[in-house]
Amino acid sequence: MAIFGKIFDNLKSGLSKTKDALTDKINETLKLAITIDEDLYEELEEILVMSDIGMDTTLEIIDRLKAKIRKEKINDPSLVYPALKEVIRDMLLEGAEEVVEEENGKKVLLVIGVNGVGKTTSIGKLAAKNKAEGKRVLLAAADTFRAAAIDQLEVWSQRAGVDLIKHSEGSDPAAVVFDAVNAAKSRNTDLLICDTAGRLHNKKNLMDELSKIGRIIDREFNGVAKETLLVLDATTGQNAVIQAKQFMEACPIDGIILTKLDGTAKGGVVISIKNSLNIPVRYIGVGEGIEDLQEFDAESFAEALF
Repeated sequence: MAIFGKIFDNLKSGLSKTKDALTDKINETLKLAITIDEDLYEELEEILVMSDIGMDTTLEIIDRLKAKIRKEKINDPSLVYPALKEVIRDMLLEGAEEVVEEENGKKVLLVIGVNGVGKTTSIGKLAAKNKAEGKRVLLAAADTFRAAAIDQLEVWSQRAGVDLIKHSEGSDPAAVVFDAVNAAKSRNTDLLICDTAGRLHNKKNLMDELSKIGRIIDREFNGVAKETLLVLDATTGQNAVIQAKQFMEACPIDGIILTKLDGTAKGGVVISIKNSLNIPVRYIGVGEGIEDLQEFDAESFAEALF
């Protein structure tokens, strides 16, 4: 329970800017409200949009809130707050699925995202987290078009105490993954994390690169669970949603890692991503420490936010 308490405190602390921008303003609005009317709904709508939940998702939240208020015959403005919390929690929980592990327990993660979103840092934290859970972890530096990416991942591999497979700058990313897959097999690795695709300007190149990597994993590491996680920067708000849509046009995305939630008042983008993209948010970053990359839990998120 003590560990859960610390994790929840980190989450609450990390979401404090979003809470100030969203829930505190909602509370202030509801305290001043005399009746539940269209003016109140419009004020709530404005607050939700300002926290970067996005217009389409905001309108859906308000529609669901109105339906709930009608159904439960709520007429006291102070009761709108818990009703809104339930609506948002339920939206985040919709379609939530446990990550399916393969029978042999082996997994390959392909981690993609443009430079600057915290991709390499997230990989380092994921490596440390899984190693602490007793898993054998290996990293592959397959974002070969930026020398700093390889160097940065090497620093994180040392910090996390896991091995790294790398080639020189400009190497074929698929060749790095090929070597990493064979190393993972020979070392009986539980989790291989591949840092790849740090650019988006040419979707065809991105698609070709990831397809080639996918074919190598399927051929060389038959039967292993394979997932592609996209790293997005929460501080960019709705631009993160646009970026996700662009990546989705190039390759299938299994989940989102949303970084820098502690540095923004735009944490509502979590709700927007879930609702408009229908991709699960798997991990959220709420601080600089290794332990501050947390598995996303809709219940805990809603609780911490409200």
